[in-house]
Amino acid sequence: MANELITRARAWLAEDPDPETRAELAALISEAESEERPAADAPGGGPGGGPATAELAARFSGTLQFGTAGLRGEMGAGPMRMNRTVVIRAAAGLAAYLRTHARNAEDAAAGPGLVVIGYDARHRSADFARDTAAVVTGAGLRAALLPRPLPTPVLAFAIRHLGAVAGVAVTASHNPPRDNGYKVYLGDGSQIVPPADAAIADEIAAVGAPADVPRPAAGWEVLGEEIVAAYLARTAAALAPGSPRAATAVYTPLHGVGQSVLTAAFAGAGFPAPVEVPEQAAPDPDFPTVAFPNPEEPGAMDLALARARATVPRPDLLIANDPDADRCAVGIPDPGADGGWRMLRGDELGALLAHHLVRRGVRGTFATSIVSSSLTSRIAEAAGLPFRETLTGFKWLARVPGLGFAYEEALGYCVDPAGVRDKDGITAALCAAELAAGLKAEGRTPADVLDELALAHGLHATDQLSVRVQDLSLIAGAIRRLRTRPPRELAGLAVTRAEDLAAGAGGLPPTDGLRYTLAGGGEVSAARVVVRPSGTEPKLKAYVEVVLPVSAREDLPAARAAAAAVLRRVSEDLRDALGLVPPAG
Repeated sequence: MANELITRARAWLAEDPDPETRAELAALISEAESEERPAADAPGGGPGGGPATAELAARFSGTLQFGTAGLRGEMGAGPMRMNRTVVIRAAAGLAAYLRTHARNAEDAAAGPGLVVIGYDARHRSADFARDTAAVVTGAGLRAALLPRPLPTPVLAFAIRHLGAVAGVAVTASHNPPRDNGYKVYLGDGSQIVPPADAAIADEIAAVGAPADVPRPAAGWEVLGEEIVAAYLARTAAALAPGSPRAATAVYTPLHGVGQSVLTAAFAGAGFPAPVEVPEQAAPDPDFPTVAFPNPEEPGAMDLALARARATVPRPDLLIANDPDADRCAVGIPDPGADGGWRMLRGDELGALLAHHLVRRGVRGTFATSIVSSSLTSRIAEAAGLPFRETLTGFKWLARVPGLGFAYEEALGYCVDPAGVRDKDGITAALCAAELAAGLKAEGRTPADVLDELALAHGLHATDQLSVRVQDLSLIAGAIRRLRTRPPRELAGLAVTRAEDLAAGAGGLPPTDGLRYTLAGGGEVSAARVVVRPSGTEPKLKAYVEVVLPVSAREDLPAARAAAAAVLRRVSEDLRDALGLVPPAG
């Protein structure tokens, strides 16, 4: 087995065009060969199979799979890692797909189809973007690189603005520093969905050695700052003309690429300049101040919260983007919270934005994913607007016909579907600031609106059980356990309906996951649970919602305490049903 691994690794080494990963792999092969030789001083003597051999096995156990999330994984040499070989083959497969499937891939009047390529500030992102441009050019298409590391929404905007047949964003979003990724959009500006993902994957599988893929040294275009200016001009469409703009904010891009674009967007819209979090303002691919560069992760917002508490006069909002700035997190002053500030849950901000857009007169279909709160459906219904529920991910949400607004609980918001058919953390931040400014002018706060929504539609409380694993088989095993031994009740609430989403549910495409509807009981009028593996990280996630009717504002504190207790009990029972060990401490 070890000899077979080393043979495969040497074959990869011979084709690798990257000196950095060649040197890394050569050293790993040498270590693995040493482990296989008898060592008199090794415990037990004889051939081994140590850490280097195990690492080779992890890197050569298969191929990083291209799917609806594109590619995402740890960087390094080998087919199970993100590297130039994998990217070159992915770009060649995409180009082959576009030559046969994309509209106007070869238009007699317009010439070869255009592919726009964006990238973030992670390690190797610029290299992967240039490789993609070279491969696309070598395939007879046109390629255009964004001028510098920029937010993913700028790329999504540029595709439609420039009439491209496709776009590529080189980013791993909020993943750890060691990761990178490759996200593909088609000419409608939306991320790929089946069957395009499988067709592209088939083309990638047919690509030969990297040396056989034409990669000219030049021939692609590097766009100028005018594409950023066009995006910034479009962000104004996310706001109502003449709306209040006096809200103040503290802002962090979490070491990502959002700072320059967001501050320019705020300036262009007439908002006060956000107060920066200096330790996190500049792009840094090592993300030195956070364990994970995700606003949802514990500790990620500590520096920003400290900055908000120290800022005088007190700002109206705390805003954070993830590293590629397609997600937006918001914090608000809260006298009852530790330190006087609290971060809004994704579902809370989603409901606030939905309510705000309804008040502004935005029309169209409002949409959320199956793991998001049902409160937005109540807001849309009360406003006489259509509502749709989709699978998780903006690849599905952005395709809802006649979309007016979409969000999902993982801090993704689309407030200008005509401009960006994807989640956009910049325009979401602008809308949050507009919301806060309008309420400030009325002597109200976002917390007041959340109270009013609870009184009007019931208190919709949500929580998430998220378990990060090293061994992905633990996730498959936990879901298999649920399928074979589904819970009959959670937190004393009977499971009245169990749906296996892999078989399709409610007209949705099949996906790996389970959904449970719980009977009301006691103070709870409705509840539901969705369990699924994360599409972008090694996590198992469970999304829980409980709804409690509330008749008077003075009853809200007790209702929120009761809801929190039920959510906690549901999560505990669900962890037991999944067979997962509670976290230490």
